[in-house]
Amino acid sequence: MAEKITGVSSAGVNKGLLESLTTFAATLVAVAHTRLELLSTELEEEREHLLSLLILTLVALFCLSISVVLASILLVAAFWESHRLLVLAALTGVFLTVAIGSWVLLIRKAKAKPRLFAASLSELLKDHQQLDSH
Repeated sequence: MAEKITGVSSAGVNKGLLESLTTFAATLVAVAHTRLELLSTELEEEREHLLSLLILTLVALFCLSISVVLASILLVAAFWESHRLLVLAALTGVFLTVAIGSWVLLIRKAKAKPRLFAASLSELLKDHQQLDSH
């Protein structure tokens, strides 16, 4: 009797509800898939970034070490007759100062690095806020 009044059968309501739930589930799967792809991309970018930094650091350290040794030998040889101990002491002080300054700079750069998965977390926060508003 209720079907005659509303004009909708209970099978039609169940079918509409099932389609709605199916669409909702498909949307959730699509959102999760997109977020996982973003997370995967961020991991790959972070790995490549760290690898390139490591390689560049090793090359720079190697070249710097060779040049420092050669420059030190040159200066000591140039002042061998007059002030060899003064030159060695000055070089030691310069190298120690540069080493301490580099260490401080390294610590600052390590602390200033952007947060890992920042883009994924912000997108998930937007999704959460959007779901809460509905």
